[in-house]
Amino acid sequence: MDGAGLRRVPGSPAWTQPLPADPEATAAAAVLRMERYTGSAFARMLRFMGMTTLEWEAAGAVVRDVHGNEYVECGGYGMFFHGHSHPRVVEAVRRQAGLLAQSTRLLPHLPQVELAERLADCAPGALRYSFFCNSGAEAVEGALKLARAATGREDVIAADDAFHGKTFGALSATGKRMYREPFRPLVPGFRHVPFGDTAALAAAAADAAGSPGGLAAVLLEPIQGEAGVVLPPPGYLAAARRICDEHGALLLFDEVQTGVGRTGTMFAAEQEGVAPDVMAVAKSLGGGVMPLGAFVATPEAWAPFDEAPFLHTSTFGGSPLAAAAGVAALESIALEGLLERARAIGQRLDRGLHEIAAGHRASIVDVRGRGLLWGIDLRSEGAGGLLISRLLDAGVLVVYSLNRPKVLRVMPPAVATTDQIDFVLEAIDRAAAEADAVAADLT
Repeated sequence: MDGAGLRRVPGSPAWTQPLPADPEATAAAAVLRMERYTGSAFARMLRFMGMTTLEWEAAGAVVRDVHGNEYVECGGYGMFFHGHSHPRVVEAVRRQAGLLAQSTRLLPHLPQVELAERLADCAPGALRYSFFCNSGAEAVEGALKLARAATGREDVIAADDAFHGKTFGALSATGKRMYREPFRPLVPGFRHVPFGDTAALAAAAADAAGSPGGLAAVLLEPIQGEAGVVLPPPGYLAAARRICDEHGALLLFDEVQTGVGRTGTMFAAEQEGVAPDVMAVAKSLGGGVMPLGAFVATPEAWAPFDEAPFLHTSTFGGSPLAAAAGVAALESIALEGLLERARAIGQRLDRGLHEIAAGHRASIVDVRGRGLLWGIDLRSEGAGGLLISRLLDAGVLVVYSLNRPKVLRVMPPAVATTDQIDFVLEAIDRAAAEADAVAADLT
């Protein structure tokens, strides 16, 4: 806290948005309106956890709330690899808005062409053709449709605890029963196997290949995010590639959360030396400014869309504004050394989080991750709620894992400073000490 009682974090920017005269009343009124017009459940949760302030302004790795308190961004479900309001991305969108904000959909536009070319240049293997959409779930939907069209088969194998989105096709691949049950019947033909179990994957593939529908694809996250940052065993992704090739099926990678720099390479699959037939990307692709997703495929997989380009369309997908943001996001990674920065921060997080875990075994089971994607595996979901609340009070934003709430995810942007990362680690250490004390009281 500074002399005025407001919390500051290292390296905070010069803010430009004036704060309201009565921030408490502004925040309270906004939560009431949210409850009235968007439903009460989320508002009740916010009140229960004491999270009733409002985001007000953000830049780089720092968010400021309506009261003027500051937070280091380590959440955002992975979309802020470039931080908030990255100047290069913001300027690209501002410039494009004055030229052509939305496409007629009758004529091509240059930002989308440039983005598709840049994705082809940096995507692994022979991935070349891109279809642009607005979100990760849409990207997964398109990849699944393409797999069935390209193979003429039906069955798709996904992993237990996977998260691919909540639209019907993506939800059918998602491994969390709680999200699936209220919406049955889902899309038929989906099977689930334990992530990392090569024998189970091979057996399921053989069974699906011999079924009436046949095996169309295997869909995997190179690192499972919402399952709690679960890394694949060495050789697992390569084995999935071999299994797909043996059965003439497509390998689909969901790099919505791991792609575009998050794990220290442009795409996480690069670290395993494996290339898919179709890859879904989103989140960081929009530079933290615009909603943007895509699925990218090899020419062979893309063949059905070459024959009938209107099989899959989107009115707003790949708009000039979103595409301009995507081009600027990829330019920023290359020009500003953000992959190198992600690896350096990742090494600091690796050392710091493991030291914290070693000192707080009463509350922390394990830490794991790569680059700027880390999970803190806690002994209970209650400890997760406590840590999120205490870290919020300390000025650090983290998120829990949707499929495994006792795992907190720490996902800072590549533009975070060393002082900001140390600030985060110190806050986690203090919060874990409090969780240790609570655990001791309960035993």
